[in-house]
Amino acid sequence: MKKRIAIFASGSGSNAQKIMEHFKYADDAEVSLVLSNNPDAYVLQRADNFEIPTHIFDRNEFYQTDNVVDILKRLDIDLVVLAGFLWLVPENLLKAYPNKIINIHPALLPKHGGKGMYGDRVHKAVLAAGDEEHGITIHFVNENFDEGEVIYQGRFKVEKDDTLETIKFKGQQLEHLHYPKVVENLLKKYH
Repeated sequence: MKKRIAIFASGSGSNAQKIMEHFKYADDAEVSLVLSNNPDAYVLQRADNFEIPTHIFDRNEFYQTDNVVDILKRLDIDLVVLAGFLWLVPENLLKAYPNKIINIHPALLPKHGGKGMYGDRVHKAVLAAGDEEHGITIHFVNENFDEGEVIYQGRFKVEKDDTLETIKFKGQQLEHLHYPKVVENLLKKYH
């Protein structure tokens, strides 16, 4: 039986793309569903390109009903992967998938995390703080933004002449390299 992954994303979905590519020909796991809170998110087109079903939900469906949890349960989802998903995960989803929801954050948590810290805001904060190193964190999800147990951190040195664009690029390289592998390794631990 293949392990089944659901990806939640709010935007372009470059990490989602890397995960879909990674598991496209895998024998033991597959991306079974891509979900988004944004009907215009490019990640939906990426999923379509891989012939992976999608589900779009609004705030009411996500926070006031069990619809999303029911869909995941019906599809026998084993692992929930957040890839640029900007909403806080509700309690019903956390309870349905304890230690089976992971997120990627574009900084070395606990630095530069929390509500509103995403995308360029994170990288600008790193430059403003004069941090000497920057990187990514893959972590389990709990009821607070960016506070779950860390699974993996990847680091790079911030050079004197680095700009917003260069540190963003270095971080994305780490994300694309490591997120699919961390997903694969976690799935191997689930029986």
